[in-house]
Amino acid sequence: MDEETGYGAVRSRDARFDGAFFFAVRTTGIYCRPSCPAVTPKRQNVRYYATAAAAQGSGFRACRRCRPDAAPGSAEWNVRADVVGRAMRMIGDGVVDREGVAGLAVRLGYSARQVQRQLTAELGAGPVALARAQRAHTARVLLQTTELPVTEIAFAAGFASVRQFNDTIRTVYAATPTGLRTAAPRGGTRPVSTSSAPTPSAGVPLRLAHRGPYQAAAVFDLLGAEAVPGIEEVTGDPGSRTYRRTLRLPYGTGIAAVGERPADASAHSGGWLDARLHLTDLRDLTTAVQRLRRLFDLDADPYAIDERLGTDPRLAPLVAARPGLRSPGAADPEELAVRALVGPREAGRLVRAYGKALDSPCGTLTHVFPEPASLVEAGNDGGTGGTLAALAAALDGGGLRLDPGADREAARAALNALPGLDAHVVAVIRTRALGDPDVGPPGAPVPDTWRPWRSYALRYLEAAARPETTQPEGEDK
Repeated sequence: MDEETGYGAVRSRDARFDGAFFFAVRTTGIYCRPSCPAVTPKRQNVRYYATAAAAQGSGFRACRRCRPDAAPGSAEWNVRADVVGRAMRMIGDGVVDREGVAGLAVRLGYSARQVQRQLTAELGAGPVALARAQRAHTARVLLQTTELPVTEIAFAAGFASVRQFNDTIRTVYAATPTGLRTAAPRGGTRPVSTSSAPTPSAGVPLRLAHRGPYQAAAVFDLLGAEAVPGIEEVTGDPGSRTYRRTLRLPYGTGIAAVGERPADASAHSGGWLDARLHLTDLRDLTTAVQRLRRLFDLDADPYAIDERLGTDPRLAPLVAARPGLRSPGAADPEELAVRALVGPREAGRLVRAYGKALDSPCGTLTHVFPEPASLVEAGNDGGTGGTLAALAAALDGGGLRLDPGADREAARAALNALPGLDAHVVAVIRTRALGDPDVGPPGAPVPDTWRPWRSYALRYLEAAARPETTQPEGEDK
């Protein structure tokens, strides 16, 4: 980004750039998101950074007013298929915290030194610094939304020691953990503990930020139509629905609840979805949040997408009617691949027959979706013949990778090589499980104006073909 564009965004407090870059003020030692409502700094005092980690590495602390660490993630990392984009998606999923830089490098197929060099050259921070910034954000959320002991929060956020945790919080926020907790906004959502031993039983309340307008009704319609009994449900009336689902996570299981917020096409500054996470192991918080963000496509850039698709005569009126339409992803890519193949009814049968039961069922949520290994022998038991067995075996054996850092072209080739997997199913898996924004209809030509957002173009056409969800009579629109 050139300095002219950057300072223009800062001067106009343009929320479209939140998460795309951060700016720091040399005279105050603070870094912010572009839309920060504080006084506009002098141009000569402003520095620009691609990531919060880079700003922290240069000695700046996070602004307490605009909370730059809570900005939507950069849309670039979900779009890009190169090593930097793949690395950023895996760091977001917690790979560095669980497996270290060496594990990240192995997944990428590069040496640790190459990964360090590429990330530092482009982002101004290496994988350790990027993961550290993410841990600091997780810790702040837990400090300000739960009554968990500080020591427990340190390890839940992914820190190796309490000392490392304390030092990082002081560096990033210029406050002690206790001071950061005390400074939580009044009227916030931090629950008050009623016992002498605070527990995460109340769940962790979150606001999942997005940029620009967000057509929540279309997303909740889709999730409701696809919901598989036992692992998902959508309850409530249109405009105020709640989506709940179970999660299989690296350290345990979880239940997520995300609330619908009515779309306001004039609210171009962005907003959030309210969520609550119940986790058997709080170390899974960062991973669970990132998986929800991918499911709800919260890091997309609707400005870039709608501007491009709005130039197409066929799509222009659809974009105008539903600005900010999203292309939902998947909370569990392997689960999505199986569901795309067998359909919701058969998926429900697989959950009942092979899914892992929750230790404590929550209403209609009773299981997590079966792991690929348990579906290998189940493959010949359904109407899909041996295709499910082949898909499950490829997922279980590593011949097909759909994780956040997967090579999309390699995954496409592996999908096409599976026997009996038709082009439509492959396209759904690429769009939803891999989060590919540019998947067109199989075998059908599309206008060049749809690229690189063909996945979103198809969502606009699909949404237009469905009746629009309306709220009950008597309620505000």
